[in-house]
Amino acid sequence: MKNRIFILNALILIFLTSCSKDYDDTAIINFTNVPLTTDNYWKYNVETDGGSPIEDHLFISGDVVIGANTYKKFETVNAFANGFYCSSLKNNGVRQVQNSLLLTGDLSLNAGATLPFNLDLSLVDFTIFKGNANLNENLDSKTGTINETINGYPLTIDYQLRSIAGDNFASFTSPNNDVYTDVKAVKIVLTATVSTNIGGFPITVLSSQDILTSYQYVANNIGVVHTNTTITYTIAQLIANQINVPATSIQVQNEYLTSYFVQ
Repeated sequence: MKNRIFILNALILIFLTSCSKDYDDTAIINFTNVPLTTDNYWKYNVETDGGSPIEDHLFISGDVVIGANTYKKFETVNAFANGFYCSSLKNNGVRQVQNSLLLTGDLSLNAGATLPFNLDLSLVDFTIFKGNANLNENLDSKTGTINETINGYPLTIDYQLRSIAGDNFASFTSPNNDVYTDVKAVKIVLTATVSTNIGGFPITVLSSQDILTSYQYVANNIGVVHTNTTITYTIAQLIANQINVPATSIQVQNEYLTSYFVQ
């Protein structure tokens, strides 16, 4: 079954083989700015499992005060965002501290994501990007537990959300053949373990798995230009039958920047 689940767009394991023609993980890039100005906007084509593109329109609507800090609020033109990246920023606040971007709000998966359970992740100043990070540097992490009931079975979901610095690209060629300079990647990984109780016996529904991996490519003075996200899980068939969900699922999504305005 498909469940509508909400992010921080972006809950899946896939390694991009079609990246930059000038790839170099030691490249020195001139990364100075991710533009966070009111009225900036970005338009993306979202392709899920190779299907026809659907557009997402992401923009900064203004300032929002959360706690003691002021953030830029991101919104989308439509009520629902199709891509993980836009979903993860929608209605959330982002602020820049030195060379890092911090997100406060609810990290959400796109409305069409396929998982056998819902997952609500609230974040406070979670580092989603750091311009001067070293390759594979752990930028941030959050662990927690969520309880919910699916088809009459109480589920306990233990999760860990991580952001990890990726490669540097002096020149990056997106899979749609658009070329950008001074690009830095970041990886968002969501790992989960799910357990329940059937007939009085504790049962592992989902062994520890990376259920979401999202690679985001951020260009200096532009923002995110490409996102590749995979959402996947595997459950033992016997347990899947008991709780009435598919035993396995995989969904691959690509988001491509098509136009933008930044100041």
